[in-house]
Amino acid sequence: MKRLSSYFIAVTAIALLFSLTPSSADSHEKFVQCLYNYPHNTTSISNVVYTQTNSSYSSVLDVSIQNLRFFNATSKPLVVVTPLTVSHIQATIICSQRHGLQIRTRSGGHDYEGLSYVAGVPFVVVDLIKLRGIVVDVENSTAWVEAGATIGELYYRISQKSEILGFPAGVCPPVGVGGHFSGGGYGFLMRKFGLAADNVIDAHIVDVNGNLLDKETMGEDLFWAIRGGGGASFGVIVAWKIKLVPVPSTVTVFRVPRTLEENATEIIHKWQRVANKLNESLTIRINMGRVNSSQNGNLTVQAQFESLYLGRVDDLIPLMQNSFPELGLVREDCTEMSWIESILYMAGFTNGESTDVLLNRTQLNGLSFFKAKSDYVKDPIPDVGLQGLWPFLYEDEAEDAFVQFTPYGGRMNEISESETPFPHRSGNIFHIQYGVSWQEKGDVAAQRHVNWIRRVYNYTEAYVSKSPRSAYLNYRDLDIGVNNNGYTSFSQARIWGTKYFNNNFNRLARVKTKVDPRNFFRNEQSIPPLISKGRK
Repeated sequence: MKRLSSYFIAVTAIALLFSLTPSSADSHEKFVQCLYNYPHNTTSISNVVYTQTNSSYSSVLDVSIQNLRFFNATSKPLVVVTPLTVSHIQATIICSQRHGLQIRTRSGGHDYEGLSYVAGVPFVVVDLIKLRGIVVDVENSTAWVEAGATIGELYYRISQKSEILGFPAGVCPPVGVGGHFSGGGYGFLMRKFGLAADNVIDAHIVDVNGNLLDKETMGEDLFWAIRGGGGASFGVIVAWKIKLVPVPSTVTVFRVPRTLEENATEIIHKWQRVANKLNESLTIRINMGRVNSSQNGNLTVQAQFESLYLGRVDDLIPLMQNSFPELGLVREDCTEMSWIESILYMAGFTNGESTDVLLNRTQLNGLSFFKAKSDYVKDPIPDVGLQGLWPFLYEDEAEDAFVQFTPYGGRMNEISESETPFPHRSGNIFHIQYGVSWQEKGDVAAQRHVNWIRRVYNYTEAYVSKSPRSAYLNYRDLDIGVNNNGYTSFSQARIWGTKYFNNNFNRLARVKTKVDPRNFFRNEQSIPPLISKGRK
């Protein structure tokens, strides 16, 4: 990352050049003028600054919006900055503080609650879409990835260099690595290699003072915090250095659907007891939703068992027959392919499609209105619990809804809860994601669908983790608690913070107090300092 290294300068003198006292009377015009006057810009910033009067403003803002719930939000940024260099980020941070504006950082736009581009206060979006360089070092099995790259772009670049190296991250290719890695990041390699965050070995971040820091200069605490605690609370992450992992030249995938009429409930019950104990090279997740029955055409619930096995089908079949015969897997259900082809398969691309599709930053199936929630499960949900879930999926609002079970175990059991801020390790047998999407416009439709997923979430409370009822940061959910726009106490933030981070929330707040005591980097679910004066 030579381009990044050239900007690795500490600009502590900036505080002498700019007053950091905000003035609500300052206009965004003065903010923009501040950017243009910033003394350290080595590349002109004027071409990457978009105010609301700029003809390209809407297209630049809208291009990375992934959830139609926030497409026409009234709280739009005063300015969008698409930095080409670290100095552009430094200027935006310093000038935002001087002129009383908040910053929202966007890498892919997949924040489930739109926090990377929506705010209820005057704000600026730093969109990292133009900082997406990727340098793969095959000899050392590492890569530097700029935060504006997507995981699809990362997978593609790795595959261009090696057929036997991969990386354990998510299934959705357009997701930006900036937020994905900083919140944890899991996929079908999790049981073998852990999370994306577990495989980060260095990072570059611009802090509240405009300093560009790496692992050594940011210190152990901040490096710990940004690998699972979310980066937006602590600064603007510019790039990650990651450890690539070995994958076999041939892997095996399958999708096996089972409806209620085909004993899906009983098969899911057995899956809960074995999925986290299977060979760590085998991951089987379940996607549940409603379909039309092939037997009578009526609605039914289908559980689709999706799997990646890091090996050949000849080894997979006897393993399944021994550990999970209830699924009835046969050789004809399976397909052997390369690891990069399995990325396309799991993302829903058609067989034989070029890997070039991974470079597409837009959603495969287009945009929709969307709401999601998450849970962790420590004990198998009994059959009666599953049977009580199925009626929700027959309701009108569930036409495009799903419930997804993803198994834990393997490597996840070997990493301590405090190793990174991501605490959901041993003790969890699987993770749940609930999702509902819809195309109908209007507040009435939105409320119906959001109410539906909240009722499902209330129903499953008896069967999931407790004290706290845990949640996954990357499946952002403002229902579990929010900060104030101004002063937010540590005790108030704990309401949602312990759900994402368990006991690690305390350490995150201590790190925040150290690196951003005035709480400049904040949003509805940002880590607060232990004692914050806040800003109103």
